Amino acid sequence: MKRIEVVNGKKDLKRFIDFPHELYKDDKNYVPELFIAQRDLLTPGKHPFHDHSSIQLFLAVQNDKVIGRIAAIQNNNHNKIYGAKDGFFGFFECVNDQETADLLFKSAENWLKERGLTTIIGPMNPSTNETCALLIHGFDGSPMVMMPYNYEYYLSLFENYNFQKKTDLRAYQFTAGNYNDRSMRLLDALQDRLKRSSIVIRKIDMKNFSKEVQAIKEVYNKAWDKNLGFSLSIPDINQILKKIKRGRLLPFGIFKLLLLRKKIKGLRIMLLGVVQGYRKMGIEACLYGSTIKSFQEKGMEYAEASWTLDDNFLVNKAIEQINGIPYRKYRILEKNI
Repeated sequence: MKRIEVVNGKKDLKRFIDFPHELYKDDKNYVPELFIAQRDLLTPGKHPFHDHSSIQLFLAVQNDKVIGRIAAIQNNNHNKIYGAKDGFFGFFECVNDQETADLLFKSAENWLKERGLTTIIGPMNPSTNETCALLIHGFDGSPMVMMPYNYEYYLSLFENYNFQKKTDLRAYQFTAGNYNDRSMRLLDALQDRLKRSSIVIRKIDMKNFSKEVQAIKEVYNKAWDKNLGFSLSIPDINQILKKIKRGRLLPFGIFKLLLLRKKIKGLRIMLLGVVQGYRKMGIEACLYGSTIKSFQEKGMEYAEASWTLDDNFLVNKAIEQINGIPYRKYRILEKNI
């Protein structure tokens, strides 16, 4: 007999966080999340999301064994900004069983409905500021840091419950071998053209970090409302997390993290923003190209630009100009409730 349990207390939260380890135990591409990070993300008072919004966690259980999980999410900041009544869901994991998935979806729906919300959108974990969307194409490798991974059958579970596509997201791949002379010449030419307009691409000055953060914040706030934007990259720590059993840093995981971090060979370009009025000048391509060139000089072997909206033609064209290959696709889905 399958049933839904409301997560209540530390023991239930541990079951919720640990379920994917069992679900993906035979999947070589699976990367466990750090337990401490997931615990803090889902605990009120430990993460800023809870200061303005609410999350309710549910488990699907059969014979006292967890077979699925989901989070119902009320994002008050989102609804205030957009004047909407949107509800969200996230942290979805489930065995390949439609009945179990339906029970989870219905539980999240009912919780959102009780709060006067009229749609259910996701996956969001718990918002676009963290991991979001459903992987629908490109299952042949491990995910990059802060990018989702799931089984191929998940999309059918969603569609069979009448979820519809809201938007698709892209991830682009770069490898050391495909950054050819043409793209390098293009980058140099674009930078020369920008210099004639007194626009320079430079690295962040770590000696003036506070001042640089304020500048980034200004660009972020001005650019993010309409287009994906300014260049911020992070190392692909998932290379190490794959080796940390069940996401536990103690007793041995912390040593793997410290010893292997210098051996990371990839990065994710996760943010890029250009202020309105400076777009369509080639700045986007220069930011991507300069980032990849710099990290290749440091011995990096691959990079991923992710994510971009499927219909963000300006940014997608800039990435493709420097030999970015679209290799994974993700979907955010929605349903009226």
